[in-house]
Amino acid sequence: MMKRPTQLDVAQKAGVSRATVSYVLNDHVDGRVPISPETRQRVLDAIDELGYVVDARAQSLRSGATRTLGVLLPIYENPYFWKILSGISSEADANGYSLLLARNPMTPELEQQGLRELAQQRVDGLILMIGFKLLPPPILRQLRKSQRPIVEITSTDSVFDCVHDGYWEAAQELMKYLIGLGHRRIGFVYGVSKLEQGLDRLHPYQAAMQQLGITVDDTLFRQCEPTMEGGYQCALELLRQPKRPTALLVINDLLGMAALRAAVDLGLHVPQDVSIASFDDIPFAGYAVPRLTSVAHEPEATGRRAVQMLRRRLLEPDRPREEIEGNWELMIRESTGPAPRLTD
Repeated sequence: MMKRPTQLDVAQKAGVSRATVSYVLNDHVDGRVPISPETRQRVLDAIDELGYVVDARAQSLRSGATRTLGVLLPIYENPYFWKILSGISSEADANGYSLLLARNPMTPELEQQGLRELAQQRVDGLILMIGFKLLPPPILRQLRKSQRPIVEITSTDSVFDCVHDGYWEAAQELMKYLIGLGHRRIGFVYGVSKLEQGLDRLHPYQAAMQQLGITVDDTLFRQCEPTMEGGYQCALELLRQPKRPTALLVINDLLGMAALRAAVDLGLHVPQDVSIASFDDIPFAGYAVPRLTSVAHEPEATGRRAVQMLRRRLLEPDRPREEIEGNWELMIRESTGPAPRLTD
């Protein structure tokens, strides 16, 4: 059995000290140690020729760092979160980090189990794709006690570094657009596992309806689980009413497509009979029939920013809290149009 090459072997091959090899490896990981290009290249060539591989476990024990980031995903099924994860993954990989993923399921028992397991793992920091304040109190205490750096991708207020997704302003603009088309009876399909998860869209919707002098009651609002079937059933209930909404605002594109299906199954034409608009602009939104009006964010850029923010916190633990506002754009497509004239 061949002996595994060591840093000393690399140093001898490259004609440098072992400390220099260590510096080159650290430079390769985080860019903090300056090494001349010529020396760095000699060491890297020796690493390639010998097939040297860093012993991550030994490095972790020596430094106390794991080069691993924990990530909490809200729902696996929504492609929007996978786009954020893609950005997190690419930025983490570019900086020598691996990821440990945990899902935030919709049942309280499994939620606490998954979060507890994530909090107990040896990771350098955590990225939460769900508002910290929405987590169960025992998990909040455990995460605080761990003293790990935390970055949130959230729409709620945060005590940690965070990237805001900009839903609030986007929801205001989307309501302004629908009202400008003449819509007054605007229904809301509110697919969330916890009421607080979508307040950044619910509150602007309620405020806009209040300005119109319209009370949001059971004839215009339905809450359901964040699944396509839940969105489909809610849309059916809203659109089956004798005095149905002329437009539906849907909390995300996944449920927006379910609402499109419900309208078609009821024999309605979109947007001639009812307009449908939603949030996130997932790839499917531009290929639905009709194409879905949606609010586009920058999920991959958001993921990259979260990793960059976490790295800054790891390098400077005492730096001031950082907050970044995400960008958004209203994508007007075929699923929205002028309000139809309905008889009372």
